[in-house]
Amino acid sequence: MATQNSTFAETTEICERCDESTPHDVTIEIQTESKKQENTEFSREPYRVTECMECGETTAKRMNDA
Repeated sequence: MATQNSTFAETTEICERCDESTPHDVTIEIQTESKKQENTEFSREPYRVTECMECGETTAKRMNDA
């Protein structure tokens, strides 16, 4: 069974709510942007989602913005 060292798993970023550098949980999620039911498979985009481990503030940023 694989184990993960928490020092490598934590990402430290600036939290706007805490106004300091805090540990964050960072994930990549595929989100559907279309509100229509038809052709939703063509409106999926990857987002970088971060959650502050201190205050719980969550932000999502679209990764394909060019």
